[in-house]
Amino acid sequence: MPITKISHRQKSELFTIVALIVVVAAMRLLPHPMNVTPIGALGLFAGALLPSRTAWLLPMGALLLSDMINGFYALPAMALVYAGFWCSAVIGRVWLARRRTPERLIGAVLASATVFFIISNLSAWLMYYPRTLEGFVQCYISAIPFFGRSLLGDALYATLLFGLYEYIRRFQPQWRTA
Repeated sequence: MPITKISHRQKSELFTIVALIVVVAAMRLLPHPMNVTPIGALGLFAGALLPSRTAWLLPMGALLLSDMINGFYALPAMALVYAGFWCSAVIGRVWLARRRTPERLIGAVLASATVFFIISNLSAWLMYYPRTLEGFVQCYISAIPFFGRSLLGDALYATLLFGLYEYIRRFQPQWRTA
């Protein structure tokens, strides 16, 4: 639906969602503990609240832009890292688009961090470890501390994003139906 055909309430809500995404995505550029980033939470949030065609673009665009600003370049193996973040938008769409409860949000955060861990460390294994069963096992064992940090980042930023959104939604007069 063209943006001119949506109501003032819908425009206000969309502006708030996009503003929250932009502000939180910019936080990735600030100093932070390794792997404690907002990208997984952005995927969940965008997947839950934006149209499906748009939902995966925002976290991927935020990741690509921040990687370019930070001087990281997408090597071919980075495609798996980006795929892991794309999955967070899919999880947000499937688990949180129709019904958001604290339990569903916790489940989505756990699923998103786990899927990202599995996919992104496949990339690390292919790039940095011997392509043997021993190399595979060593890669995933070495990555366990990073899983905890990713889970922490996803949980913190998802709580921030969904919490602010619900708070604003509750008190935003333009969003109330007549």
